[in-house]
Amino acid sequence: MTEQEFQTAMDELGDSVFRLAYSWLKNRADAEDVMQETLLKLYLEPKPFESREHRQRWVFRVASNECRKLLRTPWKRRTGPLEDADEAAVFDQPAQSELFQEVMSLPPNYRAAVYLHYYEGYSVKEIAVLMHALPSTVQTWLFRARGQLKLKLKEADSP
Repeated sequence: MTEQEFQTAMDELGDSVFRLAYSWLKNRADAEDVMQETLLKLYLEPKPFESREHRQRWVFRVASNECRKLLRTPWKRRTGPLEDADEAAVFDQPAQSELFQEVMSLPPNYRAAVYLHYYEGYSVKEIAVLMHALPSTVQTWLFRARGQLKLKLKEADSP
């Protein structure tokens, strides 16, 4: 991959990889590490990609794998997030912030599936390939995530 091709790919995919990693890890520093590792693997990948879509799917799969690998480390399994260190994104409207907080409270597979489906526009089959799951499992994750979000947002609206 040439420097120009890599720069183009990094500009196109960098933010999306970060957001995917953040949806898995809920930690800015870890998401940045995953993004850096993923982009490094992209730069070092010797085989050319068939198309932009092929490159994008490859990058998201690598990022998902890196997130899983990080979550399996003994350090991550034994430590918990700092409750005072709120790294929430800043939004223009309070409703956006509330929705973001509720999405981030979902289990990792649900968060990643919601992000890939609703923000990146991937189909259920494509998400299944990216996340090493069956399409029916991805459908279940999305269904359950929507149900949990609906319940939590209704509870927040009720007096």
